Amino acid sequence: MSTPAVSAVIRRRTADGRGTDGEGVAQGGIVLTASHNPGGPGEDFGIKFNEEQGQPAGEEFTEALYDKTLAISSFKTLADSAIIDLAAPVGTRYQLTPSSSVEIIDPFTNYLDALKSCFDFDRLREFGKHEGFSMVFDGMHGAGGSFAKRVLVEELGLPESSLMRCNPLPDFGGGHPDPNLTYASDLVERMGLLPDGSADPKRDRSMLPSLGAANDGDGDRNLVAGAGFFVTPSDSLAIMADRWQSIPQFARCGGLGGVARSMPSSAALDVVAAAQGVPCFVTPTGWKFFGNLMSSKESFGGKDYGPFLCGEESFGTGSDHVREKDGLWAVLAWMSILSKANEEVEDGDTLVGVNDIVTSHWEKYGRHFYCRYDYEGVDSDAANQVMDDIRERFVNGDTAPLEANDSGVTLVDAVEFSYTDPVDGSQTSKQGLILNFELPTGDPARVVFRLSGTGSAGATIRMYLEQYEKDSSKHGMSAPAALKVLAEEALRIVQMEKITGRDSPTVIT
Repeated sequence: MSTPAVSAVIRRRTADGRGTDGEGVAQGGIVLTASHNPGGPGEDFGIKFNEEQGQPAGEEFTEALYDKTLAISSFKTLADSAIIDLAAPVGTRYQLTPSSSVEIIDPFTNYLDALKSCFDFDRLREFGKHEGFSMVFDGMHGAGGSFAKRVLVEELGLPESSLMRCNPLPDFGGGHPDPNLTYASDLVERMGLLPDGSADPKRDRSMLPSLGAANDGDGDRNLVAGAGFFVTPSDSLAIMADRWQSIPQFARCGGLGGVARSMPSSAALDVVAAAQGVPCFVTPTGWKFFGNLMSSKESFGGKDYGPFLCGEESFGTGSDHVREKDGLWAVLAWMSILSKANEEVEDGDTLVGVNDIVTSHWEKYGRHFYCRYDYEGVDSDAANQVMDDIRERFVNGDTAPLEANDSGVTLVDAVEFSYTDPVDGSQTSKQGLILNFELPTGDPARVVFRLSGTGSAGATIRMYLEQYEKDSSKHGMSAPAALKVLAEEALRIVQMEKITGRDSPTVIT
């Protein structure tokens, strides 16, 4: 099962196997997941717990659970239990003890119910028949592939040729199931894109699929592209917020009740929320922080922010139909946006494309150029030194005495991000180091540094780059090219190469 499907089951599985959000009978769910956690022989396995609303366990729960592990003195195993056949027919029940049993369930039912509560499947099915529309979906051999086939092919009638690598494999076919420009290279090439996300000038855009998308290993993240056009996660989220009328889940409520993004994501969402007067939250990275906001009324008796839209920098997007990010939901949201934009377009006429939608958004709000540099496998001591130096020299120090440079990019200030949860009051600190810059044009820019993992295999330093550009004549630049001067200045002042020995990132996304 995909991660969002698990959340749907927890939220919606009533005694008859169906239900609506929040009406499930489960107290929670233990999730065994290939979700880039450093466990198991291949360091790609983790055990997670989702609470009764289907959301990832919060810090209060995980801290209490950890405390209990310190008091364990013994454990019991189940002797002579039945051999459970996971391929048995739906409804098969295995009685393990007088009070416990295992039942084989349909993995699709509750998740389909959740998606159908968000989108007009009949309308999407008709749009899929338009002679100008075609799509390709890359499941990356992850858990989401089976769900993509069920939804896109069996429910919406798209041809099976629309699917790439949608057969789940234990080793992901030897690939890395991360839906970005580097690891989804087959999809990137099919969409007429170069590795940096810019259009391949040698490809005829009219011969390319209208919409391209990819899932990750557990089906909760997404990549979205049009013909010769890559959509950054931050732009994707902002466009969904701006075009809420295209998404039935939001349209029938008259708009959004709240939006949120992770701190490293770009501020493209913020300007849309401000224009619409919608509450906008900036949280640490981690879906559990969105879960609190989505369940503010249900779990805490607080303000209802629904319908809710949220997303994070690592290609995660979702809403409050479940309490996890949902890659397939994001794909259907884009299909809905395209369907609405083309409702007056007849067969034979040119469709409004993904590129048209994104460029018109930039015309309206300006463009937030954005990309991420990952320095993987950095010596842990060196990685920590980079972060400690930024903290001491810039966050706790004085940014004024920096030597002059020819870039015209000026460091304004530096802060370390912390967060007080508006729902439960919990506090989270040390969530990233932010360097705020001013460009020669006077427009703002920022660079965020975060550290991921500091084990014996090394650490990953992530550097997030963002700058705002209101001049539409510059909107067509590729993000890495537009951000090159900012990146060079940030790397110079933090002495990345001197400290780590790395003269370039491992991955740019």
